[in-house]
Amino acid sequence: MIEAYQAQCQRRVDAALESLFAAPHAELQRLYQAMRYSVFNGGKRVRPLLVYAACEALGGEPARADAAACAVELIHAYSLVHDDLPAMDDDDLRRGQPTTHKAFDEAVAILAGDGLQSLAFEVLADAQRNPHSAELRLEMLVSLTRAAGPAGMVGGQAIDLGSVGQALDQAALEIMHRHKTGALIEASVHLGALASGAADPRALKALQGYAQAIGLAFQVQDDILDVESDTVTLGKTQGKDEANHKPTYPALLGLDAAKAYALELRDLALHALRPFGQSAEPLRELARYIVERRN
Repeated sequence: MIEAYQAQCQRRVDAALESLFAAPHAELQRLYQAMRYSVFNGGKRVRPLLVYAACEALGGEPARADAAACAVELIHAYSLVHDDLPAMDDDDLRRGQPTTHKAFDEAVAILAGDGLQSLAFEVLADAQRNPHSAELRLEMLVSLTRAAGPAGMVGGQAIDLGSVGQALDQAALEIMHRHKTGALIEASVHLGALASGAADPRALKALQGYAQAIGLAFQVQDDILDVESDTVTLGKTQGKDEANHKPTYPALLGLDAAKAYALELRDLALHALRPFGQSAEPLRELARYIVERRN
């Protein structure tokens, strides 16, 4: 089921994303090419899937969530471009392709990331692309800016860079990943719920519990795959975390315990969805997929 749903959502968000990369002037062609390359060089579109699935769980139509789905993928793509830079993780491969600074150059990659970030907020603010009330568009913007900024993803990256070679305990590791990975995943679910037009406080609280669990599970599984998988399957350099002396769940807990923890988090996510009926089945399938994926 998840494969068909994933393909359907990918087609939908990719069509919406494609319309964003027409350079308004010939002089900007290279920049827009780099931005488009960074978004369309593969990827599972997990965050847009969560947007659509959360919207549908509350009875919303997918069309209501297109802008939010684009926005979270643009933020995600920007974060990967900057994460791969020589000053950060210095990676040559992303999704099996040369990273943006390798395919273009470092300066263009920095600007492409900057452009993708600001474009995400423009899409959410634009009444034509995001045809909700001004109040709801503002609420969406606040949600995404918090998740992407220093209290969210950027802060998590700062903690990550400052933790290289450090011995973190599990609480500290979770703080880092709830910021670096979890914040944008939580925002994806929250934005999808808001886009439905039917989000009440009880539903939002339940969906937040779900999102917090899968956000952490996603990172635990990433850490496991960095140990167990290979470069071709991952589409990025395998073993990079260990080589860079980064704290990970397998290193802290052991591989078997890390796997058990991922399953525990999956179960917490499923438990959080108890108030929802069949309409939340895609969210349930995504929780299972996150801990079963191989790349």
